Amino acid sequence: MQVTQKPRPDDPLDVDTFARPEQQRRYVAAMRRIAAERRPGSPVRVYVSIAPDDPHRERWLKRITEDLPEGVELLHYRTVFEGGDYDWDAFVGQLDGLVVIGRPKRLGSRVHILGPVARLELRSLIAQKPVLLFTHNLGLVPAIDCKSQVMPPADAPRLKLIAPKRWRRDSRTLQAGLSALRPAGLAMQDPEPRRTGQDHLLAPFAAGAS
Repeated sequence: MQVTQKPRPDDPLDVDTFARPEQQRRYVAAMRRIAAERRPGSPVRVYVSIAPDDPHRERWLKRITEDLPEGVELLHYRTVFEGGDYDWDAFVGQLDGLVVIGRPKRLGSRVHILGPVARLELRSLIAQKPVLLFTHNLGLVPAIDCKSQVMPPADAPRLKLIAPKRWRRDSRTLQAGLSALRPAGLAMQDPEPRRTGQDHLLAPFAAGAS
């Protein structure tokens, strides 16, 4: 008989999500609506927020592609903005999802720091579309499962995202997020990963939100 360990009361990170049950239900329902409304043949575009000069860029893009549903079109700065103006506001409406890549506090850490640009990109989509944090050890983690904290400087604030210690790849939120990114025709299948402080990011899905 398997015994489920209880979270340690002295460790606030020892949880499977930082979202409340009602927030999770609202998020899952929103993702399912997106999946149900997707039209056959319509492209699914996901933007990866990664610095164009990141030395690990190609490796991370390959891993993210493997973790996302088949058929997703992956975009990043070099494929969209290089050689032109960075006009995020004009571009963001074309996206179906976002993957952010933060700087880990240390190797294997669950704490990731997003720069000012990535923070603003996340803010523009968190209440509308699937937003996933790419972690080197866990893969894709829904941003709404993470604890968030705005960091200085005040004129260009960064964002700290902390993945919960007990988060698992078979979580309801990840499955719902991947379902929302699955091209029509595959959307009814059970989505599975292809690889076996301050205001919480889930505020748009809080009880009472419209």
